[in-house]
Amino acid sequence: MFEKTVDTERIEQLVNLFGNFDENIKDIEKKYSVGITSHGSGIKVKGEPENVMDAVRTIECLLTMINKGEQITKQNVDYASSLVKDGEDGKIGSLLSADCVCITAKGKPIKPKTLGQRKYIEAIKNNTITIGVGPAGTGKTYLAVAEAVSAFRAKQVDRIILTRPAVEAGERLGFLPGDLQQKIDPYLRPLYDALFDMLGAENFQKCVERGDIEVAPLAYMRGRTLDDSFIILDEAQNTTSEQMKMFLTRLGFNSKAVVTGDITQIDLPDGKKSGLKDAVKILKGIEDIAICKLSDRDVVRHRLVQEIIKAYERNGEKNERKG
Repeated sequence: MFEKTVDTERIEQLVNLFGNFDENIKDIEKKYSVGITSHGSGIKVKGEPENVMDAVRTIECLLTMINKGEQITKQNVDYASSLVKDGEDGKIGSLLSADCVCITAKGKPIKPKTLGQRKYIEAIKNNTITIGVGPAGTGKTYLAVAEAVSAFRAKQVDRIILTRPAVEAGERLGFLPGDLQQKIDPYLRPLYDALFDMLGAENFQKCVERGDIEVAPLAYMRGRTLDDSFIILDEAQNTTSEQMKMFLTRLGFNSKAVVTGDITQIDLPDGKKSGLKDAVKILKGIEDIAICKLSDRDVVRHRLVQEIIKAYERNGEKNERKG
């Protein structure tokens, strides 16, 4: 039986690490088949040598998070263990030292929570066009809106334009009550929600009235040239190749564009190719265009979202093998 001790500086660190009813430590014990006990100012880990060393690296990763002010949850434990598994736990310090992207209307700082999110944020800052591809819950849209608001507040751009395709626009839209704006609002709700969070409902409304913020369906972009703007195309997996080309060629001077989407959730009619899939292939390697791929490891919603994504991926791989 191999044993290793991890020292901590303060009792508060241990309390945070162990969690309510020791749930975090129990989770680590289960993941690595080890026994963990508190030992004076630290903890002892016992088990098979390789398992103990992986558990210790996970614990050290979590202690680094604690020292940066994180409240440890099961999601943190899962993420730390995934970093250890991939040999990336040494990068946790650089993630936690990442700059704040934006402050919400309620004063909450928005920062990347995973290494994938940090790369995504850096890509947006350093490129004119960024394509973010990944599953639901990875923060693709939310972080892009945060970057847009940050650029707008710093007067780097004059306006923010948010758009997404209304893939069900055809006949179904006609059955919805209200005028055109009321009909398309449900499709744009996720973008409104992110902006409300960043700006507050009152400030958002003022910006819309002044024309500083525009939220519109993708069809409204045709024929325009967008200068001095931060443009976000959301749910881009539901664009056709023609729509994607149209959108990307709207880019004007001193503008930045972010395209986000999840290629596993394409709602286009059969026979229609996804413009997002095409763009990832066609634009690869072009200077000043970044393509960021986020994974289930970058999911920051409820932990079950991560499990659901993995289950669907496994099912998809199984079906491919059968085919």
